[in-house]
Amino acid sequence: MTDGHLFNNISLGGRGGTNPGQLKIHSGGILWKKQGGGKAVEVDKADIAGLTWMKVPRTNQLGIRIRDGLFYKFTGFRDQDHANLSNFFQSNCGITLEEKQLSISGRNWGDIDLNGNMLTYLVGSKQAFEVSLADVSQTQMQGKNDVILEFHVDDTTGANEKDSLMEISFHIPSHNTQFVGDENRPPAQVFRDKITSMADVNPGGEEAVVTFDGVAILTPRGRYSVELHLSFLRLQGQANDFKIQYSSVVRLFLLPKSNQPHTFVIVTLDPPIRKGQTLYPHIVLQFDTDSVVQSNLTMNEDLLSTKYKDKLELSYKGLIHEVFTSILRGLSGAKVTKPGKFRSSQDGYAVKSSLKAEDGLLYPLEKSLFFLPKPPTLILHEEIDFVEFQRHQAGGANMHYFDLLIRLKTEQEHLFRNIQRNEYHNLFDFISGKGLKIMNLGDMQATNGVAAVLQNDDDDAVDPHLERIKNEAGDESDEEDSDFVADKDDSGSPTDDSGEGESDGSVSGDETEKPVKKESAKEPSSSKVAPKKRSKDGSDDGKKKKQKRKKDPNAPKKAMSGFMFFSQMERENVKKSHPGIAFGEVGKVLGEKWKKLTVEEKEPYEAKARADKMRYKEEVDGYKNPQPMNVDSVNESDSE
Repeated sequence: MTDGHLFNNISLGGRGGTNPGQLKIHSGGILWKKQGGGKAVEVDKADIAGLTWMKVPRTNQLGIRIRDGLFYKFTGFRDQDHANLSNFFQSNCGITLEEKQLSISGRNWGDIDLNGNMLTYLVGSKQAFEVSLADVSQTQMQGKNDVILEFHVDDTTGANEKDSLMEISFHIPSHNTQFVGDENRPPAQVFRDKITSMADVNPGGEEAVVTFDGVAILTPRGRYSVELHLSFLRLQGQANDFKIQYSSVVRLFLLPKSNQPHTFVIVTLDPPIRKGQTLYPHIVLQFDTDSVVQSNLTMNEDLLSTKYKDKLELSYKGLIHEVFTSILRGLSGAKVTKPGKFRSSQDGYAVKSSLKAEDGLLYPLEKSLFFLPKPPTLILHEEIDFVEFQRHQAGGANMHYFDLLIRLKTEQEHLFRNIQRNEYHNLFDFISGKGLKIMNLGDMQATNGVAAVLQNDDDDAVDPHLERIKNEAGDESDEEDSDFVADKDDSGSPTDDSGEGESDGSVSGDETEKPVKKESAKEPSSSKVAPKKRSKDGSDDGKKKKQKRKKDPNAPKKAMSGFMFFSQMERENVKKSHPGIAFGEVGKVLGEKWKKLTVEEKEPYEAKARADKMRYKEEVDGYKNPQPMNVDSVNESDSE
């Protein structure tokens, strides 16, 4: 192409593994887009400080160093690409593509080349490795001749790698001629002082533009001092220190809590930061909504009037969450997403819900849905295959709450529980207005059927967690509400079983049936009503009850989750390693072992689950009398 070159299957290294994507080199600079979507890397040609070309195992690497110290490594080029790229960069950018050779001898004696913000270790004239000094967090002297460089452990560099670089130790002999010292300052000390002046360490590091002290961060949890620098932000806590390049910031979210004195500010990252083996793609900060601050930026006026013109001001005064977001947006260039047109029944921007046993808020936004605070879950509308409104599974609370299942195109599912029934119409109108497929509301008749259940005006508050505890204790169980879910298989969760038990004189089942209400009124007002048992012929002592649907013995067996396959393999091992363990405790031990597995260790079981899901889908397609809603609403275990 005349305006540049387009390369497919080019991997970006050095910022969280090797991510494949597409690289476009044009007259204005470079643009790399991650395969499958995500963070894009865009570099203006005016910001390019140097270019290198190196032959690496099985391919070639293009290195691009930019003026703020970042260094990008693109691999996947062919040998014949060198001439085209060299001519293009020379003619369009005026930059020579420098050739370097990789040392593969394994020798560990060499020379150090400090060029700008890059440290290159050379064996002879060949490069063994190079590191960006922007990633150095601390330097230490060990004895008189050894210098240790420590790297930011939990920043975005290497976030998706299982192993990452923690530190490098350099041995600088006393007779070294490159870093000449004296009796008081040996060559190793001269080397360390030079690194300190160039690297991002204190002292000698870049001064923060502005600092916010004592900020409450919900994920990763703790109180941090948040420093906003020119090219990165830093979270400094008592136990952790995170450094995050602005190039990793995808988007900012400014979301007020519903009817609460706090506001969320979320920084979405790609790649994520890491704490131990846990990845954090979203940093959730919480500010007091009514807190007012005044912040003055530590920035050169010339820099402010040139690079940050119309982006930043020297002084800010206002609500703390708005000041923080405005400054971070000006420095990072990331866009800010705020609540859209959706309003809850309480005139808020979100609905109360729970995900994986964690209570939180579900924000329906114009292009996504966001569950906060933990686990922070962002779901783009374009990623959704379908949504399904489901009957709430927490006993007697089914008439006051409902659940929302979101199925992604990747077959991953998110089940949002305990949504109050008075939020149904607002949520349904919003979801249908976005053109999203609603699985069990495919026609107007089904829609009216669900709405009829939710239109009951009884406003008595029922705690879904309390009801769930009561159910597990055997105090009460409710019947299947066939009006809520069009088709549901009774072989699902234990709450699908019908029962007649009632507590405190309350009525289970469909509250709209007047005969049931009348008979309930005749019951004595005792603290607990003993459940009546059905006779063998199906009678229930004269009370009119819904008949439980019989499961077809020819129906396909439901698919198993990865955790279930893992449990099958490990159950006997748990029994052997825990002699005399109670039956109920086995599941808890298996759940803990499953949580500790890495993604790679879980993959064999997840592969079996995917295969079993395909099997189930094929069998359902050939089933004579399928349950249409059951095909796409298989609930996997939440133990994952």
